Amino acid sequence: MGEAANAEGKVVQLESNAARLVALRTSLSVAAGLTSGAALGNAGELGLRLDTVRDGLTHALDAARATALAKAEMRRDADIARESAERLQVRAVAELQQMIEQRMMAGIRHRTRKEVDRG
Repeated sequence: MGEAANAEGKVVQLESNAARLVALRTSLSVAAGLTSGAALGNAGELGLRLDTVRDGLTHALDAARATALAKAEMRRDADIARESAERLQVRAVAELQQMIEQRMMAGIRHRTRKEVDRG
């Protein structure tokens, strides 16, 4: 179960990082007024780098989501198997108790009228 929680945590962390990258990219704007070519170039380059990182993060986020989904499915399947095993155990105990009772009852022989008269 810990693996599924860790995978979900990684997804949340990556989503948070992606949101921060979007916020950084959005905040890159050139101030109104005169701007040098170097400032525009730096802002453009930084924007491209942020876009590249965001694209890579998107792939990592997709992979993390797929892993988290697989871990959650594994956890669900394990829970189903555990519950089935518990039900089987309860049924086996009930059948064992019934068998013991039947054997005990078979060992108790009711005496016939003739045996009572002789006895």
